[in-house]
Amino acid sequence: MAGRLVRHPMFWPLCVLASLLIFNLLYSPDFFSLVVRNGNLYGSLIDILNFGAPLMLVSIGMTLVIATGGIDLSVGSIVAISGAISCLAISKGADQGSLPLVIGAVLASMALSLVLGLWNGALVSAARIQPIIATLILMVAGRGIAQLITGGQIITVSSSPYAYIGAGSLAALPFSIFIVAAVLLAAFLLTRKTALGLFIESVGSNARASRLAGLRANTVILSVYVFGGLCAGIAGLILSSNVSSADGNNAGLWYELDAILAVVIGGTSLNGGRFYLMGTVVGALIIQTLTTTIYMVGVPPEITLVVKAVVVLAVCLIQSEAFRKTLAIRWKKRNYPIEQEATRHVT
Repeated sequence: MAGRLVRHPMFWPLCVLASLLIFNLLYSPDFFSLVVRNGNLYGSLIDILNFGAPLMLVSIGMTLVIATGGIDLSVGSIVAISGAISCLAISKGADQGSLPLVIGAVLASMALSLVLGLWNGALVSAARIQPIIATLILMVAGRGIAQLITGGQIITVSSSPYAYIGAGSLAALPFSIFIVAAVLLAAFLLTRKTALGLFIESVGSNARASRLAGLRANTVILSVYVFGGLCAGIAGLILSSNVSSADGNNAGLWYELDAILAVVIGGTSLNGGRFYLMGTVVGALIIQTLTTTIYMVGVPPEITLVVKAVVVLAVCLIQSEAFRKTLAIRWKKRNYPIEQEATRHVT
């Protein structure tokens, strides 16, 4: 029973997340404290969920892409484009607080995100370009498109309905958490309650065999890239609305790398095949909690990324079953050399 528990993909990510939370609690005893102000909850845990919402969204989409054996390096650029389009549309309106204007801007942003995801999917599935190259094209060009949209400037808006997306509250919790929950629920229902999840895992395990078995592998691949683009677009809306501005240069910067790390930490293999949506969410929470911890401890800004990389490497090594077995064998040889020698002679 204990062995099965340790081998479960969620075991080590949850242990790491719990360890980070316990460390924060020991460092700052009021870390778990929750305060109610104006009917809304505030606290470090709420901040982790709120600020980690965009990364969780991007990571959910990245999970399905990686499950097919692909990769999407353009999600950060899509995040920037999405926020730029919505803020530009709102800034051009006569009344920025108009609800129809905000709805139109949000729909335009999401539609463009779907088109960008469709572009990536078409390059991979129809043009048969390697996923890392196909999405690298939009990663580079997309950042330039975002800066063209914003004119190289930071577009600021003053719209209460738009700010509600990333900074509003519902039932005393940040509204962004409910957006993540809705997207996660939709992804779970589509992949675990229908045959789509099996198709994705089949394509990721062996795309050629899936085609020979009659599965429309290209359609499946196209679908996951479209979904990944949509998730990145929604994340862009949350990011830009949270600060009521759009920065084409820095918005979503390096999000693709954090999303890939979250997926890997969550137990999904980069080789494709089986995937774990909840593991990905835990992985994203680990990254956001780690970021919060680094800032709280006061790590100098110039080495923040180095500390983050070292911790993520340690997490990946701990999660690796092969690495744990190697350590166990070496520990046993060092502590029981006579037993090992006797076993070798007997065999």
